[in-house]
Order: sequence, then C-alpha cells, then structure tokens
Amino acid sequence: MSKTRELIRTAVGALALMLVMRSLAFATYHVPSESMVPTLEVGDRFAALKFPFGYSRFSLVGGDYLPRFPGASGRIPAILPKHGDVVVFRHPFDGDDMVKRVIGLPGDRVAIRAGRLWLNGAEVPLVRSGRWTYRDPSGYRVAVTAYQERLPGAEPHTILLRDARSADGDMEEKVVPEGRLFMLGDNRDNSADSRFAEMGFVPLENLIGRADAILYSLASCSGEQGLRCPPRRLLERIE
Repeated sequence: MSKTRELIRTAVGALALMLVMRSLAFATYHVPSESMVPTLEVGDRFAALKFPFGYSRFSLVGGDYLPRFPGASGRIPAILPKHGDVVVFRHPFDGDDMVKRVIGLPGDRVAIRAGRLWLNGAEVPLVRSGRWTYRDPSGYRVAVTAYQERLPGAEPHTILLRDARSADGDMEEKVVPEGRLFMLGDNRDNSADSRFAEMGFVPLENLIGRADAILYSLASCSGEQGLRCPPRRLLERIE
C-alpha cells in the first residue's frame, strides 16, 4: 500500500507541475494550416512563452471557465506585444487557439492595398526575396512571390503573395480600437485573420503567449521537380 500511495503522490505531483509549467511558463502547439508559411510550416511543433505579455485567464490551463482578470485589459500585468511579434491567442468567436503576427497595436491605422500593407499612413517596406511554387494541402499548385517585410522597430520577416491573388484580402483603412490588436498571417492570400469579420480585432485579454521557437518539424512533401518542399527544422528561433 505504501508503494501504491507513493506512486499516486508522484503522479499527482508530476501532473501538478506540468499544469503549472503549461499555465505560467510555456506551452507547445502543432501547426495544422499554412496561414503562417513560411515562418511556420504545416506539421511544425513550436513553443510559446506565456510570460512576455503578462497573464490573462486564457493563459491558464482551463482558464476559459475562470472569471475575467481585473483591469481594462484583463491581464496581469498588462504588457503590449510589439509590432511583428508572432503570438498565440484565443479566437474571439470560435474559441480555437490561433497563431498570427501582430501588425496593429491600439490606435494604429491599418490598410491593405493591392496586397501591400499600410501602417499609420505609410506603406510598410517590402523587398522581393524569391519566387516558388508549392502544392497546398488540397493538392493544388500555388505560385507565390516571397518578400521581406519590415514593420516599425522589428526585424524583417518573410511574407508570401500569390500570383493569382484575390482583392478580397485588401482592406480600407481601419483604426485599431483600445484594448485590441490587428493580426495577419504571413501567407497573406491564405489566412483567415483580422481583415475579416469572422475574426476582427483581437482583445488583448485573448493573448496566450509569444511564439518563440520551432521545436521540430514533421513537414513533408513528395519532392516533385520544380516544387518547393518545406524544410525540416529543429530548435529554430521564430522571427
């Protein structure tokens, strides 16, 4: 009996430690879609740190059932992300965990014209960095141009624009409300993000953590000639 009790105590202690670490330190996530390609590929497993933006109820395991934290932002402490941070957040409507890039902070003016991002009245610089064709999860060949985009105060990151792109992703200028964030995917023509009413502006309370590192990748493809295959990655920092 004593060995059984000791085993139970060890198991309970390990579970409690895991819950504390997952709530306060970091959590890992699997990438199921291509909205953040090439920063995150389908099949990547990445780690998100919980503490850079403070904590809200969504930071905690089972926090959906907790009352909102005090304060205007629902965060303790209330720390804003920076332009260009890749973050995990709770979808404002359907409750899924999402990963996107922070584009607009409260008070920013954001617009998208012919696929180009405008922030506070200025076009965000783009430098063309390559072209490739890949096969999407549905099996269709997609031709894209890659650009290096540089947001204010941030390191450049790669975005993709499709050759056959739709104007549906363009957006008239909007002002990000207080307590909200504007998110975009890096695969701009294949991302359901803040441009669309199905997501809209994301409350600061819904931030879960900052995506910091790709732990490993299970991305794969058949290696067809002329088509890009996603790279295998291990312990790679997310920019």
